[in-house]
Amino acid sequence: MRAAIGLWLLVASGAQAQGLSFPSNATLVRETSESFDSYAMPVGPWHDGTMATETVEGALSQQAWRIAATGLTSLQLIPPLRDQLRNDGFTIVYECQDQACGGFDFRFATQVMSPPDMQVNLGDFRYLAARRETDEGPELLSVIASRSANAGFVQVTRVGAKKADAVQTDAPAMRAPAQGATAHDFGQSLLATGHAVLEGLAFETGSAQLAAGDYEVLQTLADFLAAMPDLVVALVGHTDSSGSLDGNIALSKRRAGSVLERLVSDYGVPRRQLDAQGMGYLAPLATNLTEEGRQANRRVEVIITSN
Repeated sequence: MRAAIGLWLLVASGAQAQGLSFPSNATLVRETSESFDSYAMPVGPWHDGTMATETVEGALSQQAWRIAATGLTSLQLIPPLRDQLRNDGFTIVYECQDQACGGFDFRFATQVMSPPDMQVNLGDFRYLAARRETDEGPELLSVIASRSANAGFVQVTRVGAKKADAVQTDAPAMRAPAQGATAHDFGQSLLATGHAVLEGLAFETGSAQLAAGDYEVLQTLADFLAAMPDLVVALVGHTDSSGSLDGNIALSKRRAGSVLERLVSDYGVPRRQLDAQGMGYLAPLATNLTEEGRQANRRVEVIITSN
């Protein structure tokens, strides 16, 4: 590990991420910024359905970096960045590793750029939040680092009073069509956005059991996963806001689990490529004040987690 960190410092090439130096084998793959926004930066773990955050208003920017190297771990990616932040006057206010952060729940309650630009391996990621005071007010900066088999990935988020440089808006959330999509079309969209709503699924009334029948969207997803046998996805259930949070999280996870079992039993998807989780009503697509909005919020999404 020391050799890897030393190599990072020796080959630093002037590539910058919000004032941080990256090595010469690092590539900036995506950048977004807003001249004024607010951002709730995680400063504690996900625990018992909540996560401590600190909200700051000001310029908001994010960068995703890919570091071309095999065998990297998230532990090797974080220390050089931590040292640079301390040298720049930041105080580290929170730092954690995958399960200690809250695992799946922390990852999906944190604003992360979509694959393939930023990839988060749920079994190996680290998070760091830092803060400093400036003449223009507080500045927060967070780093999330993870890796795939062939590369390391780092996302840097900064919010504060300083003006952001570039302006780029995120693409809207992609909804997977229930009819007519080929595995190639579906896969290209899923890889571009990192997630998709599985349209057309029907659950029995008052039940978490997926209703009987053939689902074209599940066949399309199965075909896509068969063509990418190293890809791992999470099926994430969502509900409307009727009822308690705990009850909705449990229901949404059971519904995602029902979809998982159907993919394995009827569509031949290897279980190792699938995970099932539930978010309850914490991530709505639409307002819960209308029946149309509540229907849109009752869904199961597929999310790329690692490759």
